[in-house]
Amino acid sequence: MKKNKVILTDIDGVVLDWEEGFNVWMQHHGHELVDGYQFQYNVGLRYGMTREQGNKLVKQFNESAAIGFLPPLRDAQWYINLLHEKHGYKFIAITSLSLDPYAKELRVRNLKKLMGDAFIEVVCLDTGADKDEILAEYGAKYSGNYWIEDKPENLKAGTIQGLKGILIEHGHNMNEEVDGKVVKNWEELYTYIT
Repeated sequence: MKKNKVILTDIDGVVLDWEEGFNVWMQHHGHELVDGYQFQYNVGLRYGMTREQGNKLVKQFNESAAIGFLPPLRDAQWYINLLHEKHGYKFIAITSLSLDPYAKELRVRNLKKLMGDAFIEVVCLDTGADKDEILAEYGAKYSGNYWIEDKPENLKAGTIQGLKGILIEHGHNMNEEVDGKVVKNWEELYTYIT
């Protein structure tokens, strides 16, 4: 496997539709989204609660069985499989999911079910953790490779380490200045890479 045929990527909000899965789970637990939620990154603000309450529920969700059944984000499944099968790309997930080993196993199974063997490694950081340290390590190993994110701060953390940043656009990040390419979906990303 060639080093330049590896794509580093965040998972939630990039490969998997975490927001959809979380919202279904939240509604099941009696919580509703507030008006204008789609422009908020902070979960507490999305559901009209404090940041602390929101963070607690995110951790609870990320360590629940529901985390193993997230749907693909938009057209991610089709284009990741195409990049892998037709062009030989392999993927490394760097995700701030949880340090819980069962949550990681559910994440690995979810990705395998949707993306086959496209992912060669899944790195799970603590819930909401910064990625600066891990990106310094992987940036040194894969300098010049693509780094795909939906959080502008994490995108920048990767580009500082020599990775080529691509941001997946969402309501919460669409007005941010970013150091890298911005795409609306995986079709645009696929076209850009190939």
